[in-house]
Amino acid sequence: MKITTWNVNGIRAAIKKGFMDWFNEASPDALCLQEVKAYKEQVPEELTTASGYQQFWNSAERAGYSGVATFAKNEAVNLTAGFGVEEFIGEGRTIVGKYPDFYLFNIYFPNGQRDQGRLDYKLGFYEALLAYCDELIAAGNDVIITGDFNTAHEEIDLKNPKSNQKRSGFLPIEREWIDRYLEHGFIDAFRQLYPEKVQYSWWSFRSGARARNVGWRLDYFLVTKGVMEKVEDVIIHDEVLGSDHCPVSLILKD
Repeated sequence: MKITTWNVNGIRAAIKKGFMDWFNEASPDALCLQEVKAYKEQVPEELTTASGYQQFWNSAERAGYSGVATFAKNEAVNLTAGFGVEEFIGEGRTIVGKYPDFYLFNIYFPNGQRDQGRLDYKLGFYEALLAYCDELIAAGNDVIITGDFNTAHEEIDLKNPKSNQKRSGFLPIEREWIDRYLEHGFIDAFRQLYPEKVQYSWWSFRSGARARNVGWRLDYFLVTKGVMEKVEDVIIHDEVLGSDHCPVSLILKD
């Protein structure tokens, strides 16, 4: 089974840059998109009628902002929006997929760079999501959290850690929340497989950052132990263009 996550930074723009060709060729069993920046009715029918997939869109109330979408080949999967916390519903940041063997969370975590209020909102989101997942795990469920975490966890996860220590996305308090997820039983699947590998999933559009590979690893698969036992690989597709992020795939044993 292949689960792919991708922050497309605007699905309509991504489609103009060849997204559909990539989607048809990659053919993931589940596709989790973030920052779609559109309502479903604004998106070309070639995507919204994609053969072989059920799909669920959770767009932000504010037009052209945020939003997530999940595509699943398994018709038995139950796809729902959010995780029940009113404060975080309107920005279109979460879709939960209930599979027979696990829960799949497609998440676009808030960005905390604008001001202290947005940083607090981001940290509150981390806290509320973890509490919800703790309940699922306590009930005996396995969980996969994927998407754009908007945080690089360790120094290995970005090109210039020293100069970014005071920038949201690499603040100690943000990184501590990733630590908390790991302390609560989650495993960073990529880093578990590749403890010393330097590879990024996001590059600024400025100053030719991608060409120079001045990037950050912001897109993760955090999985519980039962899922990790089935992981064959995690692939960062840094050759795929069309967004400031690239797709990342989790490969599970059938």
